[in-house]
Amino acid sequence: MIQEPVSTETAHGSEAEPEATRRAAGVAESSRANRGWWDRNADEYQIEHGTFLGDDRFVWGPEGLDEVEAELLGPPEELKGKAVLEIGAGAAQCARWLAAQGAHPVALDLSHRQLQHALRIGSSFPLICADAGALPFADASFDLACSAYGALPFVADPVLVLREVRRVLRPGGRFVFSVTHPIRWAFPDEPGPEGLSVSASYFDRTPYVEQDEEGRAVYVEHHRTIGDRVRDIVAADLRLVDLVEPEWPSWNSSEWGGWSPLRGSLVPGTAIFVCVRD
Repeated sequence: MIQEPVSTETAHGSEAEPEATRRAAGVAESSRANRGWWDRNADEYQIEHGTFLGDDRFVWGPEGLDEVEAELLGPPEELKGKAVLEIGAGAAQCARWLAAQGAHPVALDLSHRQLQHALRIGSSFPLICADAGALPFADASFDLACSAYGALPFVADPVLVLREVRRVLRPGGRFVFSVTHPIRWAFPDEPGPEGLSVSASYFDRTPYVEQDEEGRAVYVEHHRTIGDRVRDIVAADLRLVDLVEPEWPSWNSSEWGGWSPLRGSLVPGTAIFVCVRD
């Protein structure tokens, strides 16, 4: 998800705020920038959002849709014994919930620092630091795969990731992933009334980039329309079986970046794609 601009150290040791822009960013640049961003900001992220995420909840997005109720991976009682890959796991809260259901999860993240938080909280399952575009697993290794705002919003080539996920899934396996709802890219990333007016073209796929004084990307996020996401899934030879747009619940009074009760009551903030490998 789009973050607030962050501070980076310049060569002279002073603090400089990255420049936010829209420009092209390829696979390698996006991966390098986002690995560095999450390593630098993992501590702050877990402090700010750790309470909402919990240590062992499976939350699909800022709306607070919980897998225990949504059952997008299937009924909890059917998860027992299943091999499950969580991509973009962060501190592995979702994987920890899966383990509590009797599943055998593996938590993968690009950021080493995020996985250190997974170790801090505690894990009885493997933690793997790797790029989602080159999964270090054999073909047909997993029954299920999931990703709650992990990897897909940040990669320049989502089809590469989706094909890798299909490769490691067993026939009949399900992959469920959530991302920022594409319509949100047309609005300012603000939680209040100023975030309710369209300010950009929904069809502008130019990546959002934060870059340092020398023009090097330090954070990259990629926009895909709903149609793009569907075509990406088809191109990866996966079958889309559901698209969930969680409504903002009355109990959730929190703000998370541009997500808020005000905006959530009017505009979808999250899109969850449920896919199957035939």
